[in-house]
Amino acid sequence: RPPRSTPKPSSAASDVYKRQLLVLAFQSDSTRISTLMFANEGSSRSYTSIGVAEGHHELSHHGNDPEKQHKIREINRFHVTQLAYFLERLQSVQEAGGSSLLDSCMIVYGSGISDGNAHNNEELPILLAGSGGGSLQTGRSVRVEAETPMSNLFLSLLDRFGTSVDQIGDSSGRLLGLS
Repeated sequence: RPPRSTPKPSSAASDVYKRQLLVLAFQSDSTRISTLMFANEGSSRSYTSIGVAEGHHELSHHGNDPEKQHKIREINRFHVTQLAYFLERLQSVQEAGGSSLLDSCMIVYGSGISDGNAHNNEELPILLAGSGGGSLQTGRSVRVEAETPMSNLFLSLLDRFGTSVDQIGDSSGRLLGLS
């Protein structure tokens, strides 16, 4: 019988293991789609391993306090470092034909909020890594029109899976210029 409560994250090591497990799942073709959250946006998790004792969510409501902004930057830097580790692991796995596992992937990293202090959900900081088997042009920045729903990106990525649907959530179309 499964436990009635969900265990809390115990350490940064468990986070690394999750990323390693995901690389293995992609490598073995056990899955082609996954979600991996680095942190819950409402989490009060502290990051004592990087010198931040306060909770993430509390710090995101920084009120323009420079000390809180510095600490939230440190947490963001930690998350991006974890992303880099994950992407490097994907890049290190060579597939048949000489491409890397990362070349076959489409990894979306970002947040549904661009400024936690204001709960702003516009101009989201989204990073798309991997070339989706050559279906995405990499190494550049793409700016979309204001008020473009995030689901437009997801709709465009589904097309690259061969799963063409008309709409997801509040999508209003596909993103042009990703190829």
